[in-house]
Amino acid sequence: MAGSAREEAGAGGDVDAVVRELLLLMPRMASRVKRVPLPEGLQAESLAPRHLSLLSCLLFDGPMTVNELAALLGVAPTTVSLMVGDLSEKGILDRREDPSDRRRRIVAVAAERHDAIAAWLAPGAAAWRRVLGPLTPAERRLFMDTLRAYEVAVGEERGR
Repeated sequence: MAGSAREEAGAGGDVDAVVRELLLLMPRMASRVKRVPLPEGLQAESLAPRHLSLLSCLLFDGPMTVNELAALLGVAPTTVSLMVGDLSEKGILDRREDPSDRRRRIVAVAAERHDAIAAWLAPGAAAWRRVLGPLTPAERRLFMDTLRAYEVAVGEERGR
C-alpha cells in the first residue's frame, strides 16, 4: 500500500516525488537503450548509441546533406562529417553527389543495410508510438518541450 501511496503523491504533482521518480527512471531508460542488441548484420561494425540518432534521422527523414543532419542533431557539421565518414567506410552509409549542386554530398543509409538498421530502431520507435499515440498533440508537445528544457537545465547545472 505504501508503494501505491508514493506513486499517487508523485502523480499528484509533488515536485520532489516526481524528481525522485525521474532520478530512478532516467538511468534505467539510458541503460535499456545502451543494451539494445545490434542486428546480426551490424554486430561487427562497432556502432554506438551516438550513431542511433544520426541513423534515425536518415531512416525517418530520408537522405540529406551533412549540414541538414547537423542541424537536426544539434551538433557541429564537422562532428557529423566525421561520423558520416566512419559509417561510409563501414558501408553503412552512402554519400553521393547532389544533382542540383555538385559541390554538396547527399548522405543516405546504404540500401543493403537499410533493413538491419530499421530492425535496430524498430523496437524503440514502436515503444514511443505506443506511449505517445494516446496523447493529444498538445500533450505530446508538452512532453517534448519538457524533455528539451530538462536537457538545457542539466547543461546549465553542470556548468555552474
